Amino acid sequence: MLNEIAVDLDDKELFRLFMDEFTKEKAFTMIVKKYQERLYWHIRRFIVHHEDTNDILQNVFVKAWKGLHNFRQESGLYTWFYRVATNECLTYVANEKKKIAMSLSDEDNGLSNRVKAESGFDFKNIEWKLQLAIQALPNRQRAVFNLRYFDEMPYEKMSEVLETSVGSLKASYHHAAKKVSEFMLKEN
Repeated sequence: MLNEIAVDLDDKELFRLFMDEFTKEKAFTMIVKKYQERLYWHIRRFIVHHEDTNDILQNVFVKAWKGLHNFRQESGLYTWFYRVATNECLTYVANEKKKIAMSLSDEDNGLSNRVKAESGFDFKNIEWKLQLAIQALPNRQRAVFNLRYFDEMPYEKMSEVLETSVGSLKASYHHAAKKVSEFMLKEN
């Protein structure tokens, strides 16, 4: 029965069903189906590598399963999931940097090498150049750029996801877009 009405349920109703022990698992399955693809692509643009993206996405849903009962509904469920996913991406990148223990300039090369290692990489392709440019951004700017450019997320919603001011986000996006543009011009 719940599968049939899942399409019509909003986040508040899904959360209400999740909080009911009798419908908790079914509700969580519906939540996963609702957000899985959007979160996958959000993470993938940040991390690039498919297998790592799947691992992080799985971690997001594990954390959501464990922590969703504490959700206070001060923001939307969508916003909460994006915040969890973004934090998981930032944690993953920080842990990778610690593992590799590179200098700052080598670190950028390591991120670029991930893009270049992807199957089908072609430096002549504009999409791949864009990915290289995005990977060269500092983590926070990369998150802001991805949310604004690819997800077309309004600054107000981004402010909830990243827990920072709209003004700071606008400045970060401006700097990120400028760096991406300079990278693209330099590489032509």
